[in-house]
Parts: sequence; structure tokens; C-alpha cells
Amino acid sequence: MQLSEILDLSAHGADIWVGTGPQYPWGGLYGGQVVAQALVAAGRSVEADYGVHSMRAYFIRRGAEAQPVRYEVERIRDGRTFVTRRVVARQGGSAILNLEASFQRPEESEDVETISVDPTIQAPGSRGDVSAESWSPAFEREWVEDMPDSFGGGRAVGWFRASGTLTEDPIIQAAGFAFISDDLPTDAVIRSHPIAGESEEVRHQVLFTASLDHTIWFHRPGRSDEWHLHDFSCHSFVGGRGLALGHIHSSSGEHVATVAQEVLIRDSRRRG
Repeated sequence: MQLSEILDLSAHGADIWVGTGPQYPWGGLYGGQVVAQALVAAGRSVEADYGVHSMRAYFIRRGAEAQPVRYEVERIRDGRTFVTRRVVARQGGSAILNLEASFQRPEESEDVETISVDPTIQAPGSRGDVSAESWSPAFEREWVEDMPDSFGGGRAVGWFRASGTLTEDPIIQAAGFAFISDDLPTDAVIRSHPIAGESEEVRHQVLFTASLDHTIWFHRPGRSDEWHLHDFSCHSFVGGRGLALGHIHSSSGEHVATVAQEVLIRDSRRRG
């Protein structure tokens, strides 16, 4: 299922939208799908001259892949410069995600970039055919391996782009980043955890992982259907919660977005 299909929501009354998705390898819904669809629903209630500049979502419970998701939009505030929306995603009447998003009209300002791309990272496509590196047909992924982490924890880096071509609609492009950006945070946190030294088979057997929340700040326009570098590092792990902070850069080095996610990780051997 292409990402353009996943982001194509159906209207079900005033400020209510319904979305569906594909089957995922692990069963249940992919959190990035629900975040991305909720962002599209929020954007559909905003005038076209407002662009999303930030969003934060809380994952409330795991979604079931066999059911459509209903997105209920609440218009919190309509200002002259900023607009605020809240979206509750539901399945079977139960909330599975709560998202808030803020939109801003274009504003003249200085443009200062303080985060740059690591110059040692190779451009996408330099390793030939990497089609098998993505677990989803919705996006392509090319890992960047063995990157040192200056924060002392785990780091996960990769090039990503949505499969196919998305529309020019800025909210669809932003939702594309939201969908893809849920992929690496868990990897960064696991790499900071002592269990990173265990085999992949052991990790699959004993680890429980879940995304708790997801925040994105959109700095500059970008096309999520073009190659972008996603670079995540784990900044803390305590109470079973790991905080991953990541930056998204275009292939030309422009800092497009910053992402933060807290990930729950439990080792079943510590609970028995």
C-alpha cells in the first residue's frame, strides 16, 4: 500500500475523517500511520495559507489493523497568525491517540540553521540496491551504519523517502515526514540499552517496545517523497523510557524538521 493511499482520508461529517492502512509485519497498527493521518485530519480544518509548524501526539493504546480509524477534529483556536487543532483518533469508540497541532501563516524572519549534516555520511544510493532495507512498501530506507554517537548513547541514521509521488499539498508532505519519522527512534533507544549487546534473536524474544509520544517541529518546507536523512540519538533512558531526539535533513543539507519521541522498553527477564 503506497503512502499516498494511506494518507487519503474519507470525510464522515463535519471535522470527522476516517482512515485505513495496510497489514504490518507485527500485527496491530504502526504508530506513524495514526500520527500522519491525524495530522492530515487537522490540516483539513485549516485554511490553505496556514502551514503546520509543530505537532505532538500521545499514543494511548495499540490500534487494531483490521479496523478503520476515526479522527475527530476539535477547533481549539483560530487566530490571525496561529491556528490550533486537537484530534482524537478512535477505534470502536475507544481513543488510541491524541494529537495537537499548531499552524502558522507565513512570516518574514531571519533564517538561521545551527544543525548541519555529518560530512562523513554518504549520499543515498551509494551502496547500490537497498530495496530490502525497508519493512514497508510505503517508504524506502537506506541504513547508514556504524555512526558514532557524541551523546554516549545509541544512534540510528538512515536515508528515507516516501514511495511513489505525493501531491504538492504541504499537509500531505508534512504527514509523509510524520509517517516515516516513527521508524528510527526505537532503534536509537535500543542501541543505548544494555541489551544492545545481545543477539537480535534474544532481543526479539525478550523485549517489549512501544512508542509513548511523538513530537515534530517543522522548520522548513520539504518533500517527504525525496531523499532525506533521519539522524536519531538517545538522550536518556530511565524508568523504562528512552528519549530519542532526531533531525531530518534534505539531501542538500537543509534542516527540515526536528523530532522527539519517548519509547517504552521492557526486558521480560527483569519482570519474572
